[in-house]
Amino acid sequence: MNADPNAVHHSRPVEQLISGRQTSDGAGVKLTRVLTGDLQQRLDPFLMLDAFGSDNPDDYIAGFPDHPHRGFETITYMIAGRMQHHDSAGHAGLLENGGVQWMTAGRGIIHSEIPQQEHGRMEGFQLWLNLPATDKMCAPWYRDLSASELPRFTTPSGVECILIAGSSHGHDGLVSRDKTRPLYLDLHLPANSRFDQLLAPGMNAFVYVYRGSVSIAGTQVPQGRMAILANDPASDGIVLEAGTDSRVILVAGQPLGEPIVQYGPFVMNSEAEIRQTLDDYRSGRLGQP
Repeated sequence: MNADPNAVHHSRPVEQLISGRQTSDGAGVKLTRVLTGDLQQRLDPFLMLDAFGSDNPDDYIAGFPDHPHRGFETITYMIAGRMQHHDSAGHAGLLENGGVQWMTAGRGIIHSEIPQQEHGRMEGFQLWLNLPATDKMCAPWYRDLSASELPRFTTPSGVECILIAGSSHGHDGLVSRDKTRPLYLDLHLPANSRFDQLLAPGMNAFVYVYRGSVSIAGTQVPQGRMAILANDPASDGIVLEAGTDSRVILVAGQPLGEPIVQYGPFVMNSEAEIRQTLDDYRSGRLGQP
């Protein structure tokens, strides 16, 4: 019998469990900031992960009015709800249940994200992916991916995988980046199932559990926790085991190893570049063609 080419022989262990912190952003949208600024070097090339989810429209209805970005990419994954996007580069789109909005801020963009619902559940994630120094000032870029467009597959043990970026089990996502090589999976694990994902040794990786709980190399990761995976050179990937129906996102990427200097919605490589960015924004140059 041929060996399974997707099997992981030695799973990465959990290095640390993170609870995140409750906060608000935009015009008062309540969320949990899971990947915070103090973890940016450890989880390079990822800068931030926000998880949001509420049935109360007061928690989300005001949305995110016009605000600027420079120097990185935002990946918004909408599990439930509807959000309208407009930006200074002329892009517009409606992000709906199960869809993804991938935006490259590059040299600068001003955009808004406004809920298109007055009741019901709004739930999802926004992940910030850093740009290498050579691409910080690239032209802004935007793509909407509907739920029906996203590649998905089901493993023999019944795990459903929605592939947002990267490659898994012979399937490729619709967006790739040569330098950061992001992997972004939404995994729906039925009770008593297992999922193996091969990972290159140099990649930083984490798992966030948003339903149920999973076990990783003997460590239980409950709902609402992020597990930072150890960079164990003896490991060839990660094994997730679920005793009950569970859902997680698995994120991994190749670190850039460059300085990270952040000032609010701007992420550059030096204080001088941040000062220039602030000057560009205050003078109205940021977000201009």
